[in-house]
Amino acid sequence: MSGALPPAARRIDELLASRGLAGRVVEMPDSTRSAADAARACGCTVGQIAKSIVLRTRRSDRAIVVVASGANRVDETRIAAVIGEPVALADADFVRARTGFAIGGVAPVGFSEPLPIFIDADLLQHDEIWAAAGTPRTVFRLSPAELVQLTGGIVTAVA
Repeated sequence: MSGALPPAARRIDELLASRGLAGRVVEMPDSTRSAADAARACGCTVGQIAKSIVLRTRRSDRAIVVVASGANRVDETRIAAVIGEPVALADADFVRARTGFAIGGVAPVGFSEPLPIFIDADLLQHDEIWAAAGTPRTVFRLSPAELVQLTGGIVTAVA
């Protein structure tokens, strides 16, 4: 399947295969840009969507990725307390430069550079979740445990 995918999605599909994950990237006929769109396309609840939110640290200008449940809004103050530095939502140019993905398709893995990842503890209540796969129409299914293993992310409350 990876040959028919857009390049960014193909990169994620190959990464999943190299890590031994059974889930594969699928391209949906409709947008999966928002958590609500993705849930409709995947046939799941909004809470099962693992949305990747990129924050920008205000002092050190680093990118921080928060993989949050689609049902939750990320509390920037809470993340700032965890990392010890104020943060703000990153703009589109910063997101693309630091992750290699456009907003609406940011995968939780396969970034342009190593990035710290925080995973919403609320995602762990689901048997399966869906994440973006590099474009606003590609996704992949995995378990919360696979997400933690795949990303090496720190599980914490983010909302």
